[in-house]
Amino acid sequence: MKRIGTIASILVLASSLAGSAAAADGILLKDEAGKAGENYCHIKFPAMDENTLAENRPQLKPPETGDVIDFCGACDESPTGKDQVMAQRREEQYRFQSDYED
Repeated sequence: MKRIGTIASILVLASSLAGSAAAADGILLKDEAGKAGENYCHIKFPAMDENTLAENRPQLKPPETGDVIDFCGACDESPTGKDQVMAQRREEQYRFQSDYED
């Protein structure tokens, strides 16, 4: 019986690692929303870590944090692309101002 529990644990761990490897680009969901060839998608991906927003190569938060960006627009949007970096920097600045200004 102990072997079955161990084997089941290993299988669960292996499947979770395989799932995270499949989303190596950071995209959690990508659905084309529109007619074929319109280049319009619904994309979900983790937000960037606030501590890395000022760096040249910001890092995404782990998906387990639940801090997810829900994006609708061009299908070629990158979770760490220039547009997303600027948008998340603005959001971080807004949050900082609202938290620390009277």
